[in-house]
Amino acid sequence: MSSFVRPAIAGQYRAISTHLAIAPPVSVVIPAMNEAENLPYVFKTLPDWIHEVVLVDGNSTDNTVEVARELWPDVVVVPQRGKGKGDALITGFAACTGDIIVMVDADGSADGQEIVSYVSALVSGADFAKGSRFANGGGTDDMTPIRKLGNWALCTVVNKKFGARYTDLCYGYNAFWRRCLDQIDLDCTGFEVETLMNIRVVKAGLKVQEIPSHEYLRIHGASNLRAVRDGLRVLKVILKERSTRRAQRRRTQASMLNTGRGEVS
Repeated sequence: MSSFVRPAIAGQYRAISTHLAIAPPVSVVIPAMNEAENLPYVFKTLPDWIHEVVLVDGNSTDNTVEVARELWPDVVVVPQRGKGKGDALITGFAACTGDIIVMVDADGSADGQEIVSYVSALVSGADFAKGSRFANGGGTDDMTPIRKLGNWALCTVVNKKFGARYTDLCYGYNAFWRRCLDQIDLDCTGFEVETLMNIRVVKAGLKVQEIPSHEYLRIHGASNLRAVRDGLRVLKVILKERSTRRAQRRRTQASMLNTGRGEVS
């Protein structure tokens, strides 16, 4: 099969390869601010069989939106509410109509051809397919030694405190069933959004499968990520979620105790 045509009818089977087809429509969310130079590389790797591309425009001052529409004529463009990456993703998720949502950065660091691995994991039973640069088969061209160390330390804390088994924590290439949004209830604004998602899917008891992924260098422009600032924001999220978990556990224990007393009386 030399090429694929995106079906117009939601729910129709979509050919992924000569051996695999899926029914669930897949939405790809791309937060972008002044990424016009990078979008051709991003869109070039996206599979033809995806249901829709949702571009969240963070008030770009270049021709990001125009380039996106030229590259993918039926792209859904939504203006970002708020200023951070968390705001952008929450805005994009709300606009999705697909059953599966894939998060892809607009800087050219992610290979859209990997989406098939994420989707395969979901249709095989996972609730959340989490990209990992440090799982066997993954890699990164972009992380400095200090960022690798920080990511490892934060990942270790999350694994210990929440019973997760992650090999990577602060990575934005993930996919999940849209229904999961009701269980994780996102409410943060910045780069810490990926960490919040990773913690809350574990707290919700969702089935997570890591997907080996290779992160490439940003092609054009400079990242808004700041290692120390955003690392501290991630740590703050971890501590907040930990304290929330403890409070919930105490309320559950108190409720059970009160119920037991009522039964005795």
